[in-house]
Amino acid sequence: MDIRALTTVHEFRQVFALERQVWGTTSDEDLVPILVLQVAARIGGVVLGAFEGTRLAGFAFSLPGIRDGRPYQWSHMVGVDAEFRNTGVGSRLKAEQRRLAMAAGLDLVAWTFDPLQSANAHMNVVKLGCVAREYIQDAYPASTSALHVGTATDRLVAEWWLRSDRVTTRFEGAAPGAPASRGDAAARLRGAVEANQARPGRDWLEPGGQDLSVDAPRLAVVIPSDFAEMQRRDLPLARAWRAATRKVFSTLLPRGFVVEDFVLEKPKRIGTYVLTKA
Repeated sequence: MDIRALTTVHEFRQVFALERQVWGTTSDEDLVPILVLQVAARIGGVVLGAFEGTRLAGFAFSLPGIRDGRPYQWSHMVGVDAEFRNTGVGSRLKAEQRRLAMAAGLDLVAWTFDPLQSANAHMNVVKLGCVAREYIQDAYPASTSALHVGTATDRLVAEWWLRSDRVTTRFEGAAPGAPASRGDAAARLRGAVEANQARPGRDWLEPGGQDLSVDAPRLAVVIPSDFAEMQRRDLPLARAWRAATRKVFSTLLPRGFVVEDFVLEKPKRIGTYVLTKA
């Protein structure tokens, strides 16, 4: 697999076509236009492509930004062709994105992700070492994407602190004091107080009660592990989960809690965020 920065109009056209395939949109308004990709690549953004021969297997697109007076990269899109998923293409694109950002002297890459998409949460928090301290309600306009249609576009903001211990541990070997990225689920959840609950339903877990006043050094926020399918087959339940988790995250994060781990238990069809006080 050849991973490289893209610069030509032909390459940007390949990215645009893959955007449409990955997100399954019915409107080009939901996609990043070729012209924007071209301009971004000229002014400090990065458009990366992963190729098998001449075929584009995946891409990553980031824009330059300013946060608290310091430059960083905003990673707007990462997409992988369906035939190349679960092959490590996404991880390799992110690794190259990190390398280039660090070579440019940057410390941070950030992006949004749907907190109810457990695979993305696992990738971002566990594999890459991101943290999240900001929750945005209705982050984007209503989408025609098959991945998003029907539910509010609420998002967590992933902060990828490229030189931190928790990130370098995952990419460059062990670092003292870095949080565990794998291991026994029970051990990683030990001592975390539940901020919400899930109860068994007919086909999926259903949202249970919440305790928005809960306060402890470590909190647990549970989500179902198959939200994308739920959106397709039981939209009212998907909307109920969005409303429930919106209340939890929009209450706890402003109180100083930070997402620092995510435990995915596929046999139980559940994922659990672990929040700690900043």
